[in-house]
Amino acid sequence: MKQGLSLRVSQHLALTPQLQQSIRLLQLSTLELSQEVEQMLDDNPFLERTADEAAREEFGLDSADAPVRDDDRQAEGDGDFTPGPSASAAEVAVATPEAETAPIDSADGEPDWEGDGTVDMAPDDSEWGSDAPARANNLGDDERTDATELARSQESLQSFLHRQALGLRLSETDRAALRFLIESLNDDGYLEDSLPALASGLAGDDNDQFDDLVHHFQVALGLLQSLEPVGVGARNLGECLTIQLRALAHAGEDADDTRVRETAIAICRQPMELLARRDFKRLATLTRSNEEEVRAALQQIARLEPKPGRRFVDVERNVVVPDVIVTRVGNGGSARFRVMLNPEVMPRLRVHDIYAGALKQHKGEGSQALSQRLQEARWFIKNIQQRFDTILRVSNAIVERQKSFFVHGELAMRPLVLREIADELGLHESTISRVTTAKYMATPYGTVELKYFFGSALGTETGGNASSTAVRALIKQFVSAEDLKKPLSDSQISEMLKEQGIECARRTVAKYREALRIAPANLRKAL
Repeated sequence: MKQGLSLRVSQHLALTPQLQQSIRLLQLSTLELSQEVEQMLDDNPFLERTADEAAREEFGLDSADAPVRDDDRQAEGDGDFTPGPSASAAEVAVATPEAETAPIDSADGEPDWEGDGTVDMAPDDSEWGSDAPARANNLGDDERTDATELARSQESLQSFLHRQALGLRLSETDRAALRFLIESLNDDGYLEDSLPALASGLAGDDNDQFDDLVHHFQVALGLLQSLEPVGVGARNLGECLTIQLRALAHAGEDADDTRVRETAIAICRQPMELLARRDFKRLATLTRSNEEEVRAALQQIARLEPKPGRRFVDVERNVVVPDVIVTRVGNGGSARFRVMLNPEVMPRLRVHDIYAGALKQHKGEGSQALSQRLQEARWFIKNIQQRFDTILRVSNAIVERQKSFFVHGELAMRPLVLREIADELGLHESTISRVTTAKYMATPYGTVELKYFFGSALGTETGGNASSTAVRALIKQFVSAEDLKKPLSDSQISEMLKEQGIECARRTVAKYREALRIAPANLRKAL
C-alpha cells in the first residue's frame, strides 16, 4: 500500500466549558439557581455578594482574561445558547426605571441584541470588581412583601397542637405520649402508623412496657382527636370524616338533621370507593336508608375537610416566585405592556476586589490555580447575566405575540410554538425550551409558567387556527355555566365547540378536560 499525504477540511461543533455552564444555568429554575449560587459562593473565594447597585456596563465579555477563538464564537452562535454582547446586558441591569422596564412596542426601548462580540485581550483593572445584574427596586420596604418570608412565619400543625396541649392537665406519661403522637402526624394531619407499631418501636421486646405504651397511646389518641383542627389524628379518611360529623353542633337539630348525620356517619364506615363513585343504591342498601337520605348525607360530607392539616402545610414549597413581571401601561387602544425581570430572583454577585488585586500584584508559585478560580468566578457572573438577558428576550417576544391574552384573557390566546420564538430571536428551539421550563411570568391574569403561552393549533371553519389553550379555557367556561342536574358530556362539549367554529373531537375534549382536572359528567351531576 502506497503511503501519501492529503488535506481534508471539516467542521465540528465545540462547546467550551463556559458555554456548557451557560446552558446549564439557563435551564435551572429559580430555586435551583439559588442553590447553585450558594454552592459557588462556598467553593470560590473570589466570589462575594453585594448589596450595592453597580453599573452593569463595567462588566461584559470584553473583560474576559482568555481570548475567545473565532471557532468557539461560531460554536456559541450555532449551539443551543447564544450569548449576547455586553451592550445588551447594560440595557437590562442599569439602575434606572426607564432602562430596566422597556415597553415591548417601543423601538427605542428595545435592547441592542446585535453586536460585534469583540474581545479585549487586556482587561482593565477596574473591571475585576464588577457586579452581576442588579436592578433598582422602586418599591419601598413597607410596600414590598416577600411571600417566602410570610411562608416561613406560618405556624406548623405540630406547633399549633402543642400549644393546645399545654392547656390540658395531663400526667407526665400521658403528656409525653400525646407529644409523641403529635410528632408522628403527617402533613395532612393523619396518623399513618398504628398504635401497636408505634409502641413496638419504643418498647422493643419488653411486653409489659409494650402493653403500657399502647394504653397510654390510646388515651393520648382520644385527646389528640379532640383538638383543633377537627379530624386531626385520624388513621384513615373514614375516621377523619366521622370525627368531623360527630363534632357538628347539635343545637337546634331536628329529627331529619340527626337522621342525615347518622346516615353520613354510616356512609363513612363503608368502603371509600362507593363514596367516590357515588353509588347511591349500594350505599342506601348498606346503611339501610333511602336514596334521598344518602344524597343529603353526601352533601353534608362534601362540606367536610378531608385533610385537616392542609392549611398548616409549609406553603414555602408551594410559593411560585415569578422570574418576569408584566405590567400594563395606559388604557384603551393605547395600552402597552412593560416587561421586566424580577429583582428579587436576581443574585447580586461580584468578584472580590481585594483578593483579585492581591493576586495581580503577587505573581508567584500557585498563582496559576488561583487565576483559574478567578476566571471561574468572572465567567459565572457573566453566565448569570446572560441567563437573565435571554429570559428577558424570550419574555418580550412572547408578550409581543400574545398581546391579545394580556388584553382579553386566556380565551384570546393565539397558537404559538417554540420554533416561532426561536426563529425570531435567532436561537435554537432547545434554548427556548430551556428558558420556558420552570420559569414563571406574573401577568394581570395571574402567575403562569412561560410554557403556558405555547399551544398547538386546532382548525376552524374559517380556515384559521385556534390555540389549544383557548379551547381549554372555553371548555372550562362551558362546564362552569352548565346545569348541575344535567352536566355536559364530552360529546355535547364537542358539538358546542363546533358551533363556535372550532373542530375538536370528543377524545380531544376528554383529554383537555382531564388536563383541567374536571370530573366526567356522571361525577359532576348534582346530588
